[in-house]
Amino acid sequence: MVQLRRAKWIPLGVVVLAVVLDLVTPADVTSAPLLIAAPVAAAPLLTLRGIIAIGALSMAVHAGLARYDGTFGWQRGVASQLTLLAVTVLAVFINRALEGRDARTRRARHIAAVAQSAVLPRPPSRLGELRIAARYVPAEDEAMIGGDLYVVQDTPHGVRVMVGDVRGKGLGAVSAVCADLGAFRYAADEAEDLPGLVAALERALLREGGRRGGEEQDEGFTTALIAEFAEGLDAVRVVNRGHPPPVLLDAEGRATVLGPSEEAPPLGMSALGPWSCPVDTFPFPPGATLVCYTDGVTEARDESGTFYDASVRLPFLVHHRALTGDPATPAQILHLLIEDVGQHTGGRIQDDQALLALHRPLHRPRPLHRPRPRPRP
Repeated sequence: MVQLRRAKWIPLGVVVLAVVLDLVTPADVTSAPLLIAAPVAAAPLLTLRGIIAIGALSMAVHAGLARYDGTFGWQRGVASQLTLLAVTVLAVFINRALEGRDARTRRARHIAAVAQSAVLPRPPSRLGELRIAARYVPAEDEAMIGGDLYVVQDTPHGVRVMVGDVRGKGLGAVSAVCADLGAFRYAADEAEDLPGLVAALERALLREGGRRGGEEQDEGFTTALIAEFAEGLDAVRVVNRGHPPPVLLDAEGRATVLGPSEEAPPLGMSALGPWSCPVDTFPFPPGATLVCYTDGVTEARDESGTFYDASVRLPFLVHHRALTGDPATPAQILHLLIEDVGQHTGGRIQDDQALLALHRPLHRPRPLHRPRPRPRP
């Protein structure tokens, strides 16, 4: 946004440059070609009124400079004025065409966002003592439904979570996301442990790939992070299948990357051979927040090509929030993270981002005090 606001000054800068060049060069050197470029530069940057204003300003500046130099004649005056008028009209038509294209892109992205919210419902904000927040940020350059997903479910075995990223975009990715979510919803209640849950997800993806056939059968896969919170929330068990590892923020704002003890491929690749399902257990102390995300965060790059590192930035963001106000809630942590990724990339999101934050409060909420009923006399 800041770069866009600065770019809007370019047409005016072209006019100023034309004035300077005309004043420092001999009278037989004209700055009319540079003034003609000003309305063209305004076409993709300014509104309709702004383009007309730049065109009128260019014509007025040209007439003033030509009279100052004493060169306002048919060729150096009237012809250049007509050319400036024609270019301004052309710039208006270019602006209208660009605006129509942008409007169609915005409509397509809106439809994609609505469809995405239907496929990917928001999880509850609280399950027992666990506080939950989720965000989905679509890519700037895509008007298609992405394959990023998250799901949180309270089961007989504890709260179970999955954050994943399906290969591809569009209807094929939606089909795979629906298969993942459906399989997780069922298996999360039925599977006794995480390896059983992962095996059910594998079977569901293989069935889905078989139905679609072709490239999706051979190369379709889902990177996934599957977590289970122990009773009492003292620990979190994690299975990582080719997904960016989550970050655990403790009550002091220190960050720990919960990397897997053993690398494992994404889900849906079991046809290549048998793979073990390592389950890693990590402490989840009071005040801790587990922050999970897809590779739209980890692969976000700045102008120099440097990747974003959430484990480095999150402690700074949370600490700054604590200095300026109350400790950040899960929703605020995700908001800070999304804004920081946007600043890192210069406002251009290259890939979809699905983010999930799960927080264990420092203290258990006190039960409401209810006065005991008085015995009847």
